Amino acid sequence: MSEQGWKKAKIIRVFALISPALFLTSCSQVSGLGYENNITSVNEISSPLWSWAWVAAGVVGVFTLILILWPAVFHRKKVGAPEFPKQTQYNVPIEIAYTIIPLIIISVLFYFTAVSQSKIYKKPTASVMHEIGVKGTQWAWQFTYPEAGAKAIVTGTPAQPPTLVIPQGESVRYVLTSNDVVHGFWIPAFMIQMQNLPSVTNTLEFTANKLGTFPGYCNILCGRDHARMRFNVKVVTPADYKIYLETLKASNA
Repeated sequence: MSEQGWKKAKIIRVFALISPALFLTSCSQVSGLGYENNITSVNEISSPLWSWAWVAAGVVGVFTLILILWPAVFHRKKVGAPEFPKQTQYNVPIEIAYTIIPLIIISVLFYFTAVSQSKIYKKPTASVMHEIGVKGTQWAWQFTYPEAGAKAIVTGTPAQPPTLVIPQGESVRYVLTSNDVVHGFWIPAFMIQMQNLPSVTNTLEFTANKLGTFPGYCNILCGRDHARMRFNVKVVTPADYKIYLETLKASNA
């Protein structure tokens, strides 16, 4: 075997040994990828899509890197050679392949995204146990608890973000509205976002599975104090949630 052929064979063997290890390592660490699993019913749907999208991106990235480095290493002009290696302008099979393969990848990602989205943003159901109003204003949030009465409203300010209290393990419907411009109801840890639109009512349903306090934000640029339009989500036990509703009811009696 020539020296050049030996070098090519060695590089191929190295890639063959390293690539499976990288892939298997990424699979073993793929869970979460920045998000904790199963915090809510939304995470149960979004996490697999998020994780495997990163795996697909990693595989495509490695393959693309190989395609870039291969000609740079093996098709460059050698030192002392009288001319460049033979240059090929067109290769129809390769051009067809790098057109069809991305289309397949995009189609698969689109399909699983559409399936997950339809599960998350489903039509309102009658099986929810609670309902909470979420109104966006410039530049704060307002939460309404109909179970505690028409006056049971928690209003925040840019300086004092409000707290959205929700029960653990019980489904909640969120009725999203806007008082002025477009806002974005976003809870990063829950992997969920939906817009608050003026003159439009959106609904969102999910169940929180883990106790704790999680930050929320407006993720639509809505004006001067957009960056201060924050809130907290506090997940409490069903018993504590009942106590909280009674407290709201008593304070607004």
